[in-house]
Amino acid sequence: MSVPWGPTETAAELRAPTDTDDKYRRGVVGIRTGSEQYPGAAVLGVEAAWRTGVGMVRYLGPDRPTGLVLHRRPETVTSGGRVQAWLIGSGTDAAARPPGEVSALRGILSRPEPVVVDAGALDLVADGSREGGVRILTPHDREHDRVREAIGLAPLGPDAGDRRLDAAAETARRTGAVVVVKGARTVVAEPGGFRVVVTQDGTGWLATAGTGDVLAGVLAAVVAGAAAREERAGVHASARQSSDGGLEPWARRAAAAVWLHQRAGVRAASRAAGGATNGGPVTALDVAEALPAVVAEVLSG
Repeated sequence: MSVPWGPTETAAELRAPTDTDDKYRRGVVGIRTGSEQYPGAAVLGVEAAWRTGVGMVRYLGPDRPTGLVLHRRPETVTSGGRVQAWLIGSGTDAAARPPGEVSALRGILSRPEPVVVDAGALDLVADGSREGGVRILTPHDREHDRVREAIGLAPLGPDAGDRRLDAAAETARRTGAVVVVKGARTVVAEPGGFRVVVTQDGTGWLATAGTGDVLAGVLAAVVAGAAAREERAGVHASARQSSDGGLEPWARRAAAAVWLHQRAGVRAASRAAGGATNGGPVTALDVAEALPAVVAEVLSG
């Protein structure tokens, strides 16, 4: 069963700050991404999280990415502390993890906070563990195939077409995670495996290096904001279904992040082309920089 998605549904998953908020009430994202080989992924994810509208970003990664993150976003905190959602894996390679990194990542996955699991951390969901909080997996098609093989499911291979929907739902059921399969048609499947949303409001110009890292940062920010609201209300959203029979709450938040990312891509491409209908070439950082206007537009109705 597919669920339609658009700006109205996205707005319902966001909230503008009020004069009673502080940085903790707006959400704190913990990010452990990037590597000596791929430091830019850390910069892009941190930038996207800030631009989506959180109260604080804590970056806990290697020295080289840390320096680049602070150069770009000096307001980022690089020490441990309170976190309401995590992002791990972007810009890392499971085959080249430094000593102790597996233990650190497993420690994050065992925590109660929701975790966005991207790229080089996706292999850690294959052990079947359900310990810890909500997990949101963000593979592209080739990574999705590798995850499926690791958990005993058949890979789809190229040209999967509409089979991607059923496969995403199957992966979500098997892993107990929200699954976001990235692509021109991004599929979001809830852990129950019964509902999916397909979003296709983006632009082909998003098919460029680093935009997946931006999406991961957007998603972590949306999730952290929601977790902060749930924390204040004393409600555990992961334990209940949506009252309208639609997607469960964390899948809704994933769909909202996907929509924001795609709309930011459209805005950035239009700006790059001077407003031309089909847009023009963009970089991942262009997409991140377009996010504040998109968030403001959605919140203003």
